[in-house]
Amino acid sequence: MSFQPVKFYQTGTFTVGNRLLPPEERSVQASAKRYNSINSGHRACQGCGEALGARYAIDAAMEAADGQIIAANATGCLEVFSTPYPETSWQIPWIHSLFGNTAAVATGVAAALKVKRQKGQGGDVRVVAQGGDGGTTDIGFGCLSGMFERNDDVLYICYDNGGYMNTGVQRSSATPPAARTATTMAVGPEPGNVFGQGKFVPAIAMAHDIPYVATATVADLRDLEAKVRRAMEIRGARYIHILVPCPLGWGTASHDTIRMARLAKETGIFPVFEAEHGEIKSVLTIRRPLPVEEYLRPQKRYAHLFGKNPAVETIAHIQALADRNIRKYRLEARQGSH
Repeated sequence: MSFQPVKFYQTGTFTVGNRLLPPEERSVQASAKRYNSINSGHRACQGCGEALGARYAIDAAMEAADGQIIAANATGCLEVFSTPYPETSWQIPWIHSLFGNTAAVATGVAAALKVKRQKGQGGDVRVVAQGGDGGTTDIGFGCLSGMFERNDDVLYICYDNGGYMNTGVQRSSATPPAARTATTMAVGPEPGNVFGQGKFVPAIAMAHDIPYVATATVADLRDLEAKVRRAMEIRGARYIHILVPCPLGWGTASHDTIRMARLAKETGIFPVFEAEHGEIKSVLTIRRPLPVEEYLRPQKRYAHLFGKNPAVETIAHIQALADRNIRKYRLEARQGSH
C-alpha cells in the first residue's frame, strides 16, 4: 500500500470525521494551514475534476517541499480557467509555457535552480510541471520523453480528462475507445473513438525506467496526496497521471465527478498503482470489480451505446479491456486481503 489506510468511522459515507482523527492522520486538505495554491476565483466549470486534482496535488507538493515550489503549466483548461489576463488564482511562482514544451521549460528551471544551489543561493526550490492529456500525451510528448530520458529533477503531473476540452471537446490520444467527441462523432457503423489507438503514458514512463511513476484519481484524496509526497522525496524525473473527470466533455452531472472517478477505478477502466524504476510496487486493489456498464451509462459521451439497439459487442470489448487491466496490474483483492 502506498499510504496508511484510515478507518471510516461514519458508516455508509465516504467521509472521515476529522475530529476523530489525530492531526498526523488528517489530509492536507483537512488542515487549516493548507497552502491554497490554487485559490478561489478561478473560472473552472462546476464540478471540474482538473481544478480538484490541481488543488490536491499542488497543495500536497507545497507541504512536502515546505512551500518551496515553482510550477510550469502547459496551455489548456487549467491554464485558461486559472489565469484569465490580468488575473490569476495561483499563489505560487507559476510559469505559463506553450502547449507542448512544459517539460522542457520545467527542465530549464530545474537546471537554473541547480546552478543557484551550487553557488549557495536560492535554497532547495523544487519544480513541478503540469498539463492536461492533450499537452502531455500528444503535443508535449517529445519534450516529456526527453525529460524522462535525461532524468531531470522535475515532477510532471498530467491531469487526464480524456480530450481537448478547452477547445471544444476534441479527441486526444488519451480519449478512451468508443467515446464520443467533436472529432469522433457518434455516427457510422462504429461510432465514437476507434479501438486500438491512443496511448497509456504511465506505462511509457515506466519504460523509461525513471525513479517514480504513479496513477491516481480525484476520488482517492489520501492516495493522491501520499503519492505526491512520495514523489517529492525522490530526486530525478517523476510522473503522476491523475484521472480528472470533465462534466462538460463526459456529459456527466457536475455533482458526479468524484463518483465517476471512483467508478473508473472500481471497474478496472483506470488502474491505480505506483512504480519505481519500471517496477510496480503497489496497487489500489478492487474488492468487487463492477461491470463497466455502471461507469459508461452516466456519461453522455457513451449514450450511443445504450440506444434502442444497445451496442452489446462494443460494451463487451470495453469490459474485456477493463478485465485485462485487472489481470495485468493485479487489481482484484484476494480473499482475506485488505
